[in-house]
Amino acid sequence: MGKEDAQHEGIPFLNYHVPKTFEHEDGKLVAMCFELVRAEFDVKGRRTLVLTGEPDVRIECDDVLIAVGQENAFPWIERDIGLQFDQWGLPVLDKDSLQSTIKQVFFGGDAAFGPKNIIWAVAHGHEAAVSIDKFLNGEDVNDRPPPMVNLASQKMGIHEWSYDNEITRDERYVVPWAPKELTLKSIKVEVELGFDEQTACKEAARCLNCDVQTVFIKDACIECDACVDICPMDCITFTFNADEPDLRKRLTAPALNLTPGLVCVGHRQDRESDGEG
Repeated sequence: MGKEDAQHEGIPFLNYHVPKTFEHEDGKLVAMCFELVRAEFDVKGRRTLVLTGEPDVRIECDDVLIAVGQENAFPWIERDIGLQFDQWGLPVLDKDSLQSTIKQVFFGGDAAFGPKNIIWAVAHGHEAAVSIDKFLNGEDVNDRPPPMVNLASQKMGIHEWSYDNEITRDERYVVPWAPKELTLKSIKVEVELGFDEQTACKEAARCLNCDVQTVFIKDACIECDACVDICPMDCITFTFNADEPDLRKRLTAPALNLTPGLVCVGHRQDRESDGEG
């Protein structure tokens, strides 16, 4: 959202300008010079910035705010201890177990594959924890648990709270801003005004309830379809019962391999829940 905020305040974006020099006159900053670059991609889709050969761009300024970017740097790790690094300075890892070339060393987050986001980093933490546990117990770290395995949970069951499984197609609501004529005059003026109560409730309703712990018990099923919503493989289907050839046409995730049978569990009235086994 920071980019949108800057655009709202009329700040221009100059792409492919790499800082080169700060220019001073009589001990005062007066301008910056930038080299112009373009992006080139290798066969693996990795980007490299190369000079275009065009003249440098000079931009006059009174002050410069330096935004510190993120990159991996491991100069403090000796290169003769058995830990291998690739051409980008990143450790060579198994992408699933996150194990390095030193078997007892694991990486995750930005240190593993470069800066991405916190969700990626948290996922790495879970995967690395599984690997470390297996390594300490003398098991194969490449023997991964099935997707969505939850070893322990303190979350409430599906029947212990009110759950709305309807997915809204609304886009994220934009937080209203104060007029820039006011915010640019004083740093003490709040830029974001916040939601009113009605909009805040609509924004909160966009939650997909990803933490729902579904109950796969025939007698407890109330056909809320929560299991359908969160199934990572789309293998659960609620539909009318019929013969297998007809049922297979109506599965959420039709299977090309017809050898495994269908698992049909329970039904209420004239509807039956079918899952591809």
